[in-house]
Amino acid sequence: MLVSKKMVRGNSTLVTEFILLGLTDGPELQSILFVLFLAIYLITVGGNLGMVVLIKVDSHLHTPMYYFLASLSCLDLCYSTNVTPKMLVNFLSEKKTISYAACLVQCYFFIAMVITEYYMLAVMAYDRYMAICNPLLYSSKMSKGVCARLIAGPYIYGFLSGLMETMWTYRLTFCDSNIINHFYCADPPLIQLSCSDTFIKETSMFVVAGFNLSTSLLIILISYIFILMAILRMRSAEGRHKAFSTCGSHLVAVTVFYGTLFCMYVRPPTDKSVEQSKIIAVFYTFVSPMLNPILYSLRNKDVNETSFSETHQKKCAL
Repeated sequence: MLVSKKMVRGNSTLVTEFILLGLTDGPELQSILFVLFLAIYLITVGGNLGMVVLIKVDSHLHTPMYYFLASLSCLDLCYSTNVTPKMLVNFLSEKKTISYAACLVQCYFFIAMVITEYYMLAVMAYDRYMAICNPLLYSSKMSKGVCARLIAGPYIYGFLSGLMETMWTYRLTFCDSNIINHFYCADPPLIQLSCSDTFIKETSMFVVAGFNLSTSLLIILISYIFILMAILRMRSAEGRHKAFSTCGSHLVAVTVFYGTLFCMYVRPPTDKSVEQSKIIAVFYTFVSPMLNPILYSLRNKDVNETSFSETHQKKCAL
């Protein structure tokens, strides 16, 4: 059933609301999926918020690496919150609609935060490069001012890029069909719904996604090539193990995030690709933001020691 539309010219109509089909239309699965994704979201919120608070209150974690990690946690928290609440409501609602304006807003924040995360992961790779390859210059080269600029840069660039991409989507005309075959407002299914020329939008999407993905990934690869060379030159096995351990969590996060997004955007938006993209989108929208704080806390000695110390102090106080 199509929802309300507004007449614009002749026999054409302008869609004012969209229907989100979600992951599946099977009614027997809606309650199960609601519980599953609610649990994932609560873990994501608790993990990322806990990481931010821990880094803020513990002076031992006031270093560049943890500033970047706190920024990544904030980004993951906002990233997941942009999609999850509406998705959870739709699991329990018969009218799975989203207004045209809300759809554009969701699309904007999604694109902005994806691009921001590209470069935040690249900044974190550069930070590891400086720490391992130039340890004597690390404190001076990664001052608070430099860290602030390295954090602000991806946010400014990401949100400006998201605005540009959303403006191209805003210029599209949506008529007749208003059913989005996805669980959030994504560019590929929106392009399929448009009844206007989508060449400029598709070209812009591929160019922007391809450029930002390849550029940020190139920064990460170059950083890790130099890191690997520096580690291989280390004589101490303990030093090599410590260097690898500080990079392991970041490499896993990069693999999950970039791998799924590469499959999502570097291909034309066909019916088959949209169906596949819903499964892929689950990984970078829900799994990656949930895993990041777990990966960094489990593999990071400083965070583990801080958490243990706080727990021990509470037990002593009792």
